Parts: sequence; structure tokens; C-alpha cells
Amino acid sequence: MNPPAPGPPADGERLKAGEYIGYALGDTASNFFFKTFSIFLPYYYVVVWGIPNGALLWMLPVVSFIGAFTDPIMGLIADRTRSRWGKFRPYLLWGAIPYGVCGCLMFAGPTLNTNGKIIYALITYALMLTSYSVINVPYSSLLGVVSSSSRTRAVASSFRFVGAFSGALLISLFVRPLVKYLGADRTGAVNEMRGFQWTMAIFAVASVILFWVSFATTRERVKPPERQKTNVREELGELLRNRPWVMLLLASIFSTTFIALQLGSTVFYFQYVVGDDKAPVFLGLDRTTVFLTTGSLGLVLGTISLSSIVRRIDKKHCAAALSAITGLCFAAFYFVPKESYGIMLVLNVFAQFCAGPTSALTWALYGDVADYGEWKFGRRSTGLVYSASLFAIKTGVVVSNFLLPFFLARFGFLREAARQSPAALLGITLAFSLVPGFIALLKAAMLMIYPLNQKRVDDVERELAARRAAVSLVPTAL
Repeated sequence: MNPPAPGPPADGERLKAGEYIGYALGDTASNFFFKTFSIFLPYYYVVVWGIPNGALLWMLPVVSFIGAFTDPIMGLIADRTRSRWGKFRPYLLWGAIPYGVCGCLMFAGPTLNTNGKIIYALITYALMLTSYSVINVPYSSLLGVVSSSSRTRAVASSFRFVGAFSGALLISLFVRPLVKYLGADRTGAVNEMRGFQWTMAIFAVASVILFWVSFATTRERVKPPERQKTNVREELGELLRNRPWVMLLLASIFSTTFIALQLGSTVFYFQYVVGDDKAPVFLGLDRTTVFLTTGSLGLVLGTISLSSIVRRIDKKHCAAALSAITGLCFAAFYFVPKESYGIMLVLNVFAQFCAGPTSALTWALYGDVADYGEWKFGRRSTGLVYSASLFAIKTGVVVSNFLLPFFLARFGFLREAARQSPAALLGITLAFSLVPGFIALLKAAMLMIYPLNQKRVDDVERELAARRAAVSLVPTAL
């Protein structure tokens, strides 16, 4: 019997709503910490806990750079995992509690001298990045095996980022009010250190529960080729020869650098450039919180809008165009007067509305890259391919963790000063606007160079389906 002729790309593996939502909740759990780190960690370290700017200039990049190499290792481990729950789902079950504990330890703020604080921050940040790898490399890789259909994976990715950005929305909306409420004493004075401690404890419990829900509601459906041999050297070599993967890695690094730098500079920008005095401007929220919250809402709405058209678009070109628009919007902040708060809100919502679908589309491309690797080399290394996404996140964080302290130190930011010098305000403004805008444009350029358009992906998908069908018809020896 001849194998069936290749038909249209498989699109019949649409997931049930519960699985889409359950998968999305995993990224909500992740963002309870990751988004908090992106927005508040530099502020917490420098302003609340008192670590010098100069220490942050080398401390965060060094730890992030070393931690980035745990991601490929975790990808190789996950690809070799065999359990009744699959390759990737077990790590959502067993990695959740360590992830929550490490997040709490980062904000414990023990009373130490300056050197002690630096050492404690180094150790806890390194532990957090390791636990992030243990749970998030498998979680990201799960997207590549929930379905063999590129379009279904794109829908799952859009759900994922609705979950991620919903988590970001909660962080933007509640962190500052929670820190203020939980850190207040009987006299009304606010101890931000205590506020952060209790806030992160709440987020830790929520993240553990949500990761367990994600584990319980998802399934792994795409298996590696029969009798696939594992060889670390060959797998790494194949990855480096996978040109779509290289282009996507660079795009992801630029993406994370842009996001982390822009978010990390936001609190500084509004506190020192705009002059946010923490007075309520809407529903009891201050200017910074309203800006972050409306931006997160834009991310959610933009990603939701993607899900209705994701089966009919070319992910590559759409992501590139949206990235370019986002970059131009954030560069435009440099020219917006600090008194024009309404213009800032509108520009931010529009920029984030465009950025939301870009993130979902970019991450969906990793599943296409895994398919391409299997098609080209005959070996499927889903965990290793997706570990690049986490490697990109940490590498981007390395760059942003260098850039923000660099701008603070280079332009003369002083922690103790209520009013900063014009040079310091310029440095903060550049880190918030022109620099992240330019980096987003670099991401758009990488996506245009990325070689897999939707037609090519469909061709690869058809051929892989034909190969798997042919293998399934080969008689099994008794």
C-alpha cells in the first residue's frame, strides 16, 4: 500500500477551549514574577533596598549572562525526559514551588551592609534564573507539541500571550497599591520593603497554583521521529545550521531588550521626569500605575484581536510590521512634552496594542522552526529549539540590565536626590524612548530577514505529515 498523498496542512487539531486557557494560565503564572522584575526590580534594588547604581551595572548582566546558558542545558534535559506525563509537562508540576520560593527570596530584603546586599542579590537572582529555566523552558516547549498544525500553535500562542499580558495587567494595576497597602503601619507611614515582601508572597502562591492548573489541562501530541537518536554535539550543530532559528534568536533578543529596558525605565521616567507625586488621578491610582495598567490593557486587547485572524495571515510579515510601528511609537515619546500626560497614555496604548500580537506571533514561529529542523535534519529537538526563546529572554535582560544602570550612572542619577540634574533626566528619557524604540526597529529588521513565510511552513508541514504517515504504515517486527 502506498502512503497517502500529502493533503493540505493539518488544521484538525484545534484544541478545546479549556486547554487553550489552561496553557495560557502558565504564562500568567510566569509573569507574576517576570513582569514584576522587568518593571520594579531596578527600582527595588536601587531606591528601596539601597544597592548602589555602580553595582547594578555589572551585577545583573553578569548573573543574567551566566543564567542564560542554563536554558540550552534545560532544553537538552527536557528533550530526553520520558514520563507518563510526557517530556515537558512534569516540570510544570515539580518546578512550581521552587519558582515561587525563589521569587520571594529575591524581595526578602534582609538587613545587611552594602557588600552583603550585593552578595545576597547575586545568589537569589541566580537561583531565580535557574528555577525560571527549569519551569519555563519546558513550558515554552509545550507549545511546539500541543499540535502538529502551525495555525493551531499560533492560536495557542495568542491565548498564551493573552494570559501573559493579563498577568502583566494585574502587576501593573496592583503592585504599587499592594506595596502601599501592605507596607503601611498604623500611622499610615509606608514601609516599601515590607510591602514588597508581602506582595511577592501573594504572587508566589498564585503562580504555583496556576502552573499546576496548566499542567493538569494540557496534553503533548507531537512525538519525535521513531528511533530518533540523541547526540548533544550533533543537535547543537544542527541548531546553529538552522538559519530560521538564528534569525528568530536575534529577533527575540532585540524584543526582550526593548521590553525590559522600556519597562525598567518607566518608574524612573514618571517619578523623576514627569514628576509623579503618587497622587491619585483615576480610580485612586497614580500616574505611573495608570500608564502601566492602560499599556497592559492594550497588550491584552491587541493579542485578543490576533486570534480571529491568525489562521489567515503570514506571521512573519505581520510581526515585522507591528514591531516597526511599536518602535516608532516609543521613539516618539522623546518628543512628547512631560506635561502632556493624555498624549502619553494614548501613544502607549496604541504602541502596546501593536506589541501584543507581535510577541504572540514571534513565539509561535518557534514551533515552525522546530518543524523545519525535523524536516531538514530528520531529528526533532523541540526543547532545545524553544530553549532559545528563554536564552533570548535572559540575553535581552542582560543587555537591558546593563543599559539602564549605564544610563543612570553615565548621566549622573543620584538616589538621594529628590530633584535630578538635567543630564540625569536626559539619560532616563533616552532609556525610556529613543533607545528602546531603535531596538524594536532592529527586531523588525530581523523578522524581515527570517526566511520562513507561511507558504514555506505549509510545505514543510505537508511533507512531515506524509513522512509520519509512511512510517506508521511500516509493519512492526514481531
